[in-house]
Amino acid sequence: MSDKKCSHHKSKKKKIIRRCCAGLLIFLFLALLTILIVWAVLKPKKPRFILQDTTIFTFNVSAPNIFSTSIQATVYARNPNSKIGIYYDSMDIYATYHSQQITYYTQIPSVYQGHKDVNIWSPFVYGNNVPIAPYNGPGLSEDQQNGGVWLDFKIDGRVKWKVGSVTTGRYHLHVTCSAYVPFGDRPGNGGIIVGNNAVKYQLSRDCDVSV
Repeated sequence: MSDKKCSHHKSKKKKIIRRCCAGLLIFLFLALLTILIVWAVLKPKKPRFILQDTTIFTFNVSAPNIFSTSIQATVYARNPNSKIGIYYDSMDIYATYHSQQITYYTQIPSVYQGHKDVNIWSPFVYGNNVPIAPYNGPGLSEDQQNGGVWLDFKIDGRVKWKVGSVTTGRYHLHVTCSAYVPFGDRPGNGGIIVGNNAVKYQLSRDCDVSV
């Protein structure tokens, strides 16, 4: 008699566990389906980035493969979505020349960007005695003598989308801003003097953004 009671209790317990698991799976499925439907209806757009201006304070090739520089870059970021917010996190900016990184990473503060909001950052991108490829040293020196240099300013980070009270997981953010950066200590071609031997140049270059 006791064996039958034990079997009955075990069977009842298994049914309760199965029902709980089924209920949990149904809830998760419905929650995921709701998020996907909201996501499809709202159609989130990538943020827009613009390299507004740059100022070169230091630019020096001291040896065939040793490079030092200090550049202030102003970056504009806009959230084009009217119903989706964006969390920016773990963002770093750096410069590359012919696909080689020539500066250190500079951190951009984490921030939440509301609907249609705009953020502007002006970080210093710099490097002291950075080793570079031997073939890039002469190229940088020649560009400096010619009055300007093509650089890629890159931003790597993470973003999260916020829809109402729901926040997604983190996605990789990659931004590339290619620009011809002039040299010189005179405000030619629309430049503005901002210090000794330093001129700020307006660029307004759209950046390539991938998420």
